[in-house]
Amino acid sequence: MQGDRTKILIDSIKRLLRRNALTHLRKIVDKTHAADLSAVFRSLSLSNQHKLFEMIEETEQKGALFSELDEDTFLALNEGIELDEMVEIFEHMPTDDVADLLGRLPEERSDAIIERMKKESSEEVEGLLHYGDDTAGGIMVPDFIALRENTTAGEAIESLQKEHLDVEMPFYLYVVDSNGKLIGVSSLRQLVVVPPETPLKDFMTTDVFTAKTDMDQEEVAKIVARYDILAVPVVDDTNRLVGIVTVDDVIDIIREEATEDILKMVGAGEEFVETKSIFKNIKMRMPWLFASCIGGIIASFIIGHFQTSLSKLAYLAAFIPVIMGMGGNIGVQSATITVRGLATGRLNIRDIWSVVSKQFLVGLMLGLFYGFAVGLVAQLKYSRELFALSVGLGVLSSMTMAALAGSLVPMTLAKINVDPAIASGPFVTTAIDIISVTFYFIIATTLLGI
Repeated sequence: MQGDRTKILIDSIKRLLRRNALTHLRKIVDKTHAADLSAVFRSLSLSNQHKLFEMIEETEQKGALFSELDEDTFLALNEGIELDEMVEIFEHMPTDDVADLLGRLPEERSDAIIERMKKESSEEVEGLLHYGDDTAGGIMVPDFIALRENTTAGEAIESLQKEHLDVEMPFYLYVVDSNGKLIGVSSLRQLVVVPPETPLKDFMTTDVFTAKTDMDQEEVAKIVARYDILAVPVVDDTNRLVGIVTVDDVIDIIREEATEDILKMVGAGEEFVETKSIFKNIKMRMPWLFASCIGGIIASFIIGHFQTSLSKLAYLAAFIPVIMGMGGNIGVQSATITVRGLATGRLNIRDIWSVVSKQFLVGLMLGLFYGFAVGLVAQLKYSRELFALSVGLGVLSSMTMAALAGSLVPMTLAKINVDPAIASGPFVTTAIDIISVTFYFIIATTLLGI
C-alpha cells in the first residue's frame, strides 16, 4: 500500500516536471512529507532535484529533507546549493542531524559552513563532531531538560513552558546535582500526576539506564529495545549529563545495523549499494565475490585430485551438488540464527559452547535424516550399498560440520570483537563447500576402495 502511494507520487511529480507545471508542483511539495520527498529525489535527475528543491519554501522542510536523503543524493544535491543557504538550513535543524550531515561533506566545505554558523550552534555541532560517528556521543542531541532535585513539580512544569520550548523531544525530565551529574529521571506523566509542591527528589527514579559517550550506537539501541524507553541519557566519564539519544534516532540505528548485517551476510559489502553508482556497486561487491571465486577454484582442485576415482565411478559426481547444497544451506541457517541472536542480545558470547553444541546436535540430527533420505535415493538409482552409504555419510558429515562452523565462527569472531555478520558471507559458505567435497570423496574412496 505504502509502495503504491510512493509510486503514484513519483509518477505524478515526474509528469508535472515534464510539463513544467510549477504551480501544481509547489502545492504537492508543500504537502508532501520529507520522507516521501526523499524517495522522489532518488528517482530524479540532478537538474530536476534542484528544480524541486527550489520549490520548497520552508527552511525547516529543506532540513527535514536533508536528513532523509541517502549520502550520495545529498552530496550531489549539496554541490549546487549556495553556502549561505546551507548555513541557514543547518541552523534550523537539530544539532545531531547537522553533525551527521557535516561529517559527510568534504572537510573544506564543512569547515566553511561551521565558520558561518552562529557561535552557539557551531560550538554544539563541533562538540558532537569530536565523537565517533557510530557512538552515543556522535548521535546524541545536546538539548535536554535537566533540573535540580529540590525543584518542585509545579516549578518544573513552569520551566518546561517557558525555558525549554526548543527541546526536540521532551520525553523525560532529568535530575542533576550542582555539578551536572545525573542522579535521577522522571517521565512527564509522573510530573503532572503528583501535587505541584512535591520536589523532584520525592518521585524521581534513581535507577537510570545510561550510555557513555563512547558506547557503540548498536548497544544504545539495545538499551532502548530491552527497557522500552523513549530516550537514553548520555553521560561522560564523570557521569555528567551531556545529551540524550531519542527513539527516532534509535529506529534509524536499528535499520542501519540490520541492513549492514544482512548485506555482510550475503557478501554485498556494508552499505546499501542500489543507491550507489555502477562503479561503486562493482567496487563494493568485488572483494566478497573474489572469496567465492578462490573457494570455487580450491574445490575444483580437490575434485581434480580425485579424478581417478571419478573416472572409475562417474556417478560419484552426481551427488556433489546435493552434498554441497545441503551443507551450505544449514551452515547459512546456523550462522544467521547465531548472528541475529548476538545482534539482538538473545545470545551471549559467554554461552559459546552451549550455542555451538546445540547447533552441532541440530546439524547431526538433520544430517542423519537427510543422509538416510539421499542415501536411499542413491541405492534405488544405482543399487550399490557401499556407494549409497558413502553418499549418506557425505551428507551427514557435510551438514554436521556446516552447522558447527556456522555457529562457532560467528561466536568466535564476536569474542575477539570482530563483526560476526561476515561469518555468514562467502567466507564461511565457501569453506563449507570445500569441507563438504573433501569429506565426501575421502569417505567414498575409503569405503569403495578406489
